[in-house]
Amino acid sequence: MSRSGLLAALVASVILSVGSATAQEQPAGAAPAIEAPAAPGVVPPATMAPAQPASQPRASAEAGTSTAMELTLPHDLSPWGMFMAADIIVKAVMIGLAFASLVTWTIWLAKSLEIFGGKLRIRRAVRAIGDAATLKQASRALDRSGGPGALLVRAAEEETALSAGALDHVSGDGLKERVTSRLSRIEAAASRRMSRGTGVLATIGSTAPFVGLFGTVWGIMNAFIGISQAQTTNLAVVAPGIAEALLATAMGLVAAIPAVVIYNVFARSIVGYRQILADASAGVERLVSRDLDFRAVASPTAE
Repeated sequence: MSRSGLLAALVASVILSVGSATAQEQPAGAAPAIEAPAAPGVVPPATMAPAQPASQPRASAEAGTSTAMELTLPHDLSPWGMFMAADIIVKAVMIGLAFASLVTWTIWLAKSLEIFGGKLRIRRAVRAIGDAATLKQASRALDRSGGPGALLVRAAEEETALSAGALDHVSGDGLKERVTSRLSRIEAAASRRMSRGTGVLATIGSTAPFVGLFGTVWGIMNAFIGISQAQTTNLAVVAPGIAEALLATAMGLVAAIPAVVIYNVFARSIVGYRQILADASAGVERLVSRDLDFRAVASPTAE
């Protein structure tokens, strides 16, 4: 073999040995070390592919958090806040029920004082009439007092004075009937006067729950309209409207229940007042009958 052939064989063996050593050091499945240079300003598709799926879940998560925050925003569910947020019709119903409740308690205060004072005066009149022996004595005892008791005595005295000229010729039955008629009219007038105002309580007690129910129906109807507009049934959207509607029902009950209770209490008190008034009227009739008997006894004696 020539010298040049030996040199070529030696160079080839060195190149083969270096290539095999490099192949043993490089890990299996690795990408080639040398790649073609990319164009400036152009991002390879391999780097864009993983970035897009990562950004989409983040955006959807932020949108879901924002929606949840909007649906769970705090709402003022105090009575005043619900009143201010209610519809104009529901507001009118609430104002009317509040006014009815005010009227109820005003009548309770005024009528309680009136019934207490009326019973006190008529009891004093009954005692004075029972202690008197004649109609004149009862009139003197009740001269400075007012009330139905004094009116009963004065009416009997006036009727007796008007019939005095006829008593010498007729019996006293006609006088008794006329006195009874006048006393019954005074009793009826006093009873009507004492019952004045209780009819308002009966009206409030019977109509207030239905007025409140009307406000509830109107408010719930508006709540469902709001649900259809918001296209969601989340509790944060439904609860305020329903709470405002139910507030109208609560106010209706608050106005109706005391009115019914107070009306029943006044009805019993007025019945007791009428019984005391009837006792006073019966006492006056006894005094008139007694005076007629003494007059009949005194007439034959004088003759």
